Amino acid sequence: MEIESFRALLTEQGQALLAELRGFTAAGELALATRLRREYPAELVRAAFEQARLRQRAEAKFGADAASMYFTQHGVEQATRRSVAEWRAGRFAALGVRRLADLCCGIGGDAVALARAGIAVLAVDRDGLTCEVARANAAALGVADLVEVRQADVAEVDTAGFDAVFTDPARRTSRGRVFDPEAYSPPLSWAVRAARGAPFGALKVAPGIPHELVPEGAEAEWVSDRGEVKEAVLWFGTDAAEPYRATLLPGPHSLSGGALPAPPVGPVGRYLYEPDGAVIRGRMVAEVVAAVNGRLIDPMIAYVTSDELRPTPYAQAYELTDVLPFQVKRLKALVKERRIGTLVVKKRGASVVPEELRRQVKPAGPNAVTVIVARTAAGPVMMLGQLAGLAM
Repeated sequence: MEIESFRALLTEQGQALLAELRGFTAAGELALATRLRREYPAELVRAAFEQARLRQRAEAKFGADAASMYFTQHGVEQATRRSVAEWRAGRFAALGVRRLADLCCGIGGDAVALARAGIAVLAVDRDGLTCEVARANAAALGVADLVEVRQADVAEVDTAGFDAVFTDPARRTSRGRVFDPEAYSPPLSWAVRAARGAPFGALKVAPGIPHELVPEGAEAEWVSDRGEVKEAVLWFGTDAAEPYRATLLPGPHSLSGGALPAPPVGPVGRYLYEPDGAVIRGRMVAEVVAAVNGRLIDPMIAYVTSDELRPTPYAQAYELTDVLPFQVKRLKALVKERRIGTLVVKKRGASVVPEELRRQVKPAGPNAVTVIVARTAAGPVMMLGQLAGLAM
């Protein structure tokens, strides 16, 4: 989208057109577009349809806010999910932050969440259209008085006097995802210096960042939303007692740790626990083992087992009915015998393709079961069971 086309959407005519597109469906798009082109300029209609489609895509991240917000294609893909942005804004507010520099602000999702938490934000991005969109979003969501949007190279922004600096470097190029943190834009090393230059700092990084790249003195936090890991953030100035944190949304549930010794390993018990991805990324499976008074089924596999049921929000529990050596033929016989039509397949440390395994065993019937295939000291096993209802 060109910047002039976007600005046209903010005019009275553009707003009227966007209002007509609320709730439009693909099935009626052709007829609706034909009618609207008789009333509005063709370029404005094109821009409005593009914006309406982006708003529909953004509902998964922004909920009801998406209907009032503005997006770019890149912005929808890269913007922070509202629940995650609100959690981070709450952490900044709890630290006493009142003025924050949001570097690489994108379409302003984080800036809006920070402003809603009562924090005055300088939102900086080098792209002109992105800045226009961020400014429009602050206005549309009623926080324009707390958000100043500035088009600039973040390296040229003076952050002196701010309570905190938050940086969300670009981790994609035209060729795809960037895995080397020094190839981020700006590079990890620069962003770390910027974060350390204020009383508090936070730096968004890829969830798969190697632990050895976490700077000394930083607190690394992995955040998941409804069981899906969304991001990792390096925090500075928090004086965290533990080096790692896993935060699960909704809730929130936040687990700190990373310093426990390797947990014990033993045979599979009555219950199996599958830690949340944020816990695994943060290397805090040992904390889950301790919480459920359990053990690992293999030293390199993040499945925890115990003989008693202990609630924890950091792992999903399964009550097991069968623990058997993994054999497709035996599994097929059990599925047929028990009339299992819904077969959920999970696996770790085993060369199993869930879709292929379901095809081989041919589930049919009214019952459901989860089969978990994993490596153990005794060889690969298949564990059959049901959710124990411990997700919190």
